[in-house]
Amino acid sequence: MKKSNTCRQSSKGGKKPRNGSTTIGMDLGDKTSRYCLLDNDGEIVREGSVGTTKKAMNQLFGPMKHCRIAVEVGTHSPWVSRLLGGIGHQVIVANARRVKLISDSSRKDDRLDAQTLARLARVDPQLLRPIRHRSEEAQGHLMVIRVRAALVETRTSLVNTARGLAKSVGERLPPCDCDQMGVERMESLPVELQQALRPLLEQIESLTEKIKESDSRIEQIAGTKYPETALLKQVSGVGTLIALTFVLTIEDRERFRKSRDVGCYVGLRPKRSESGESQPELRITKEGDVYLRKLLVQGAHCILGRRGPDTDLKRWGLQLAGHGKNAKKRAIVAVARKLAILLHRLWVTGEVYEPLRNSRIRERQRAA
Repeated sequence: MKKSNTCRQSSKGGKKPRNGSTTIGMDLGDKTSRYCLLDNDGEIVREGSVGTTKKAMNQLFGPMKHCRIAVEVGTHSPWVSRLLGGIGHQVIVANARRVKLISDSSRKDDRLDAQTLARLARVDPQLLRPIRHRSEEAQGHLMVIRVRAALVETRTSLVNTARGLAKSVGERLPPCDCDQMGVERMESLPVELQQALRPLLEQIESLTEKIKESDSRIEQIAGTKYPETALLKQVSGVGTLIALTFVLTIEDRERFRKSRDVGCYVGLRPKRSESGESQPELRITKEGDVYLRKLLVQGAHCILGRRGPDTDLKRWGLQLAGHGKNAKKRAIVAVARKLAILLHRLWVTGEVYEPLRNSRIRERQRAA
């Protein structure tokens, strides 16, 4: 464990904090992390560095009295927050992208970031726009989904490469979905080209098998650990992958006061920059989990597609798609946002989904 204290120290290795509340800000690095310890009066008691490992964190923070520790969100923040919280400290995970004092500082370095985190956490933790990490079990299950996503992305890249190489010599691989691409698809190609492309197509076949194995495991996890995903799968366009990713990403259905807040959480809310009578139409915020937002957009495409069944959500989206330039793109985003709200509502209430409920109510009202 490496320490480089910059404040006056005693012969025992550091100036002890005064009685009262102690606040620590820590800027997490890949190998070492900088920390700054403040006493109840806001005076710096100790600054230094600690290895970004479980052993080093336990050695430094284990013997300390329980205090408030602020860290930035990042690769290491999930396990660090769980580790320090298990010791008994109050851990605040700061969303630095929402705190301009940190993200836009002209004097940005690890030491000053740690100091800024400590001072903001001491005054008011809400200034750090704290986020909540999911549990270790949920993170492990979500990792299965992320591994599958990486395999799919790699397979798509290899398929595109194979098609591009074939076109460069005046040949074409037959059209098919990625999961149907394999060695047998190049039978009509010249022998020399077949020999060149064989390693790529064999790798594509191998990836397809691994993706199918991941799909089976995702189905198993959803069925045994998260039966609530069945409520979400009532909606057309929502399969096990979207339902399980939604449940694991949000984890606690009670974390939102209103289901409408979920649309903001996944970054599908339009930005706002209102001033006086000026209300410009801006792009969505794209905050929150990128992969969940991508899946919700894919679900919106299925809902609005020709094969999608007739539902209230589809009718509403098609109405939006018929108004003005880029209307279809905006409709896709709007349907994805509505889909997120609908999924959370079904999860909270446990209701049976009625695809045309609102339309039937309006028809009865018009008939009356």
